[in-house]
Amino acid sequence: MPGILSWLGYASAGLAVAGCAQSLIGAALIAAFRRNERRERRAPETGAPNTGAYENGAYENGTNGTGADTLPPVTIFKPLHGDEPMLEAALRSFCMQDYPAFQIVCGVQRKDDPAIAVVERLRGAFPSCQIDLVIDPTPHGTNRKVANLINMAPRARHDLFVISDSDIHVPPNYLRDVVRGLLTPGVGLVTTLYAGLPASASLVRQFAACQINHNFMPGVMMSRLLGRRDCLGATMALHRSTLARIGGLTALADHVADDAVLGQRVRGLGQTIALAPCMTWTTVAEDSARAMIEHELRWGRTVKNVEPVGYGLSAIQLPLFWASVTLVCCWQSSWALWFFLGIWAVRATAALIVDILLGRVTPVVYGLFPLREWLSAAIMVGSARGQRVEWRGQTLHIRRASSGIAPPAHPVEPGD
Repeated sequence: MPGILSWLGYASAGLAVAGCAQSLIGAALIAAFRRNERRERRAPETGAPNTGAYENGAYENGTNGTGADTLPPVTIFKPLHGDEPMLEAALRSFCMQDYPAFQIVCGVQRKDDPAIAVVERLRGAFPSCQIDLVIDPTPHGTNRKVANLINMAPRARHDLFVISDSDIHVPPNYLRDVVRGLLTPGVGLVTTLYAGLPASASLVRQFAACQINHNFMPGVMMSRLLGRRDCLGATMALHRSTLARIGGLTALADHVADDAVLGQRVRGLGQTIALAPCMTWTTVAEDSARAMIEHELRWGRTVKNVEPVGYGLSAIQLPLFWASVTLVCCWQSSWALWFFLGIWAVRATAALIVDILLGRVTPVVYGLFPLREWLSAAIMVGSARGQRVEWRGQTLHIRRASSGIAPPAHPVEPGD
């Protein structure tokens, strides 16, 4: 038994070192992304740079000069469901775009949806901004967000589509960056990197944002470095004709991971997915540990079914979890404790670098990294064992992927 424990301790130590290396490489890639973002802000067409950090619903230094524009008009789709925390701030950031011509189509599925009042306030605050509201409960498939989009689609006036989740905050140059990417030859879809923006300073929300900022974001940048081109739900921008070629929105109606399916089908057309050079933010609104765990389980089970091998390999992103396994297995050796503390220091350093780049340092999280990573490991185990996901009051059962296509889902019936 001691020999087995020692072997396990050394193996987990190797994984911890590899995880730290990935964390540092991911932080370096995010730094390069932010440098490129600043260079884009200094382009002659946009005038003064816009590199301010997002804070309290507004961007600091968030004004750009405007010049002669030949960029095509855009329709932005915002499927809504309730008055979420910071919803008005998120939608306001889209109304403040430095772009020649765009339409915002908001959609809800109930006449009493509280999001309607938010849209009406924004209409009053931005009378020159073309904001359309669609209220339509017609169901289409099992994905209610996609059903909402299908109901909104007839109101689109332009041929460039930008689909964005309701909780996404963007800088004023967002549309310019996205559309320039979409006009690049060979690009069929443009997406954006996103960071977590806690709706408050609560520990639960900082923990949830930590998962996005210190695991998800570096993982996305690493995967792109290795050649993967995934579509992220924060932004899905494409031509109307491209959407028609992949079967339209109805092709996504029975998939929980609609962004993954859309990306797969666009790549199937022989086109690539570009990452726009601008950072966006997603509101982190979980108000309890249970809500955070349910959210992460839903995400984990969805990704596991879309990309099971990649999801399993993502366990390497938990170096402190592996270092703690080493500590347990080799507790009689003094080096194990120093190794654990060293991994903790490196992990916290990589996280600090990312947070500085984002303009939001969260020191309380660094001191609780072991707990955060054990929780993430437990989420991965729970994701591996389940197929159910809870999403906006709807319980779905995800079917396993086949033929390289993201899996569809069906509602869970009572007793299922």
